[in-house]
Amino acid sequence: MHLKLLPNWNFLKMGFKLLPCSVNLAKDLNSSCDVVCVLDKNVPKELIEAFTEHRSFDKAFDSTVSIFKSSQLKVPVIYSPVGELGDYDDVRAYQRAAEKAISRAVKAGCKSPLLLVPSSTVHKNASLCSVLGALHGSYVPLQLREDIPEKSHLISSLNILFQNSSSSGILDEAVLLESGRFVARDIGGGDPERMAPPRVAEYVKSVFPDLKVEVIEDHEIMKKEFPCFAAVDRAARTVVRHHGRIIFLEYIPPNPAKKTLCLVGKGVCYDTGGADIKAGGVMAGMSRDKCGAASVAGFMQVVQNQKPQDIHVMAALCMVRNSVGEECYVADEMITSRAGVRLRVGNTDAEGRMAMVDSLCKMRERVEKENLPNPHLFTVATLTGHACLAAGDGYSIVIDNSVARNEGHCFKLQEVGNEVGDPFEVSYLRKDDFDFNNGKVLGEDILQANNAPSSRTPRGHQIPAAFLLTVSGLDKNGLSSKQPIKFTHLDIAASSGEVHQIPTGSSIVALAKMHLS
Repeated sequence: MHLKLLPNWNFLKMGFKLLPCSVNLAKDLNSSCDVVCVLDKNVPKELIEAFTEHRSFDKAFDSTVSIFKSSQLKVPVIYSPVGELGDYDDVRAYQRAAEKAISRAVKAGCKSPLLLVPSSTVHKNASLCSVLGALHGSYVPLQLREDIPEKSHLISSLNILFQNSSSSGILDEAVLLESGRFVARDIGGGDPERMAPPRVAEYVKSVFPDLKVEVIEDHEIMKKEFPCFAAVDRAARTVVRHHGRIIFLEYIPPNPAKKTLCLVGKGVCYDTGGADIKAGGVMAGMSRDKCGAASVAGFMQVVQNQKPQDIHVMAALCMVRNSVGEECYVADEMITSRAGVRLRVGNTDAEGRMAMVDSLCKMRERVEKENLPNPHLFTVATLTGHACLAAGDGYSIVIDNSVARNEGHCFKLQEVGNEVGDPFEVSYLRKDDFDFNNGKVLGEDILQANNAPSSRTPRGHQIPAAFLLTVSGLDKNGLSSKQPIKFTHLDIAASSGEVHQIPTGSSIVALAKMHLS
């Protein structure tokens, strides 16, 4: 399953702007390069003798990264073995091997590596994932690129040689997907000042010339139309450079739409916890709480470059700083959402659901009012610590509402994610999750959160999904309603990358492969 590219698509046109390096398709091992990177045991004839010799004296040769000279080639060789794969290994083994190969090449001082890309009869996307892994390993953070231009690239070019000659189109697809992950890494990895909400808006405007871009920055409009977001934003209004932004992006296809995708991303540029302040050192890393919005922006970059002919795509990036101060919203406050749901704040550190829910409501309103075809709404967020406990490092969680689940969407997305190294675990919504959110006293419809961390709350990642459905009014668009609407919540807290890691851009590849193919 490949993404459909425009006939005149040329990945070389992208240059260095939204890729970590230039990318070239090599014809053979003699192509211009300064190191050859090999990932599996199926080596070209020029390297058979060298590999046999090294195996004769190094029992770890097929399990660790090594670099050596070959008498048959003018340049050194890096071997980053995929290793023996068992029944429970997946295609990410190829990603990791390619990333390690590039990392070793950089340490060796190489600038133009050639990656010999393997194929696999078991993992059909091994070639695609190998290229994506190499590109991930080539990324340089935005602030380093801006502050020290001479360090803006780890390598100058990545040369790709496919072992399987039938791999045409894979490189174009990899570069298309990487352009989206590149945008997500830039936004998600920026520190709290470089990617404060106003500067995210500036970056987005520069990146999306082909999309309709609308930025909401007036706090009076926010209070009226996005009251839950405005509550979170209130404390940050005392510092101009921290003022919140809701950024709407829209792609309108050239042909009548057959499908409508609406994505809302959590963009908390820094999360202090607010009045319920994060203590004990757990505030560190909270600049990554915007990776949901970053992934949504990355998906829109794929849409912008791919230009699907009959898919209408809308997105909202809810960029806000959850600051603490005399103006911050507090527990016990009563707020009425855009959908008219009265909620009482239970914990200000549950700000992600607050930031997204009114924009999700606006998406629902547009779908209903404009009768948009085959709609599917998404929220994408680094929402809960519970997701990290439930799924484990490197895995996203997908939760469908009744309408999406009725079509088996979550399982299809999980299958696609497994195939492309962007894995999901499936969770179900139960009545218990909605009951948990019910108001506890007269005058409130919903209690926004309990006072225990999500990681100590049973069903701690399902409950916020139920909140988003109820407070946005989407709970009225179920299977038996006049206008059923599919909704999927993605919690990427465990898969987006910790602060000491390069952001992963998780969910972009799986969503693009499933919904744009």
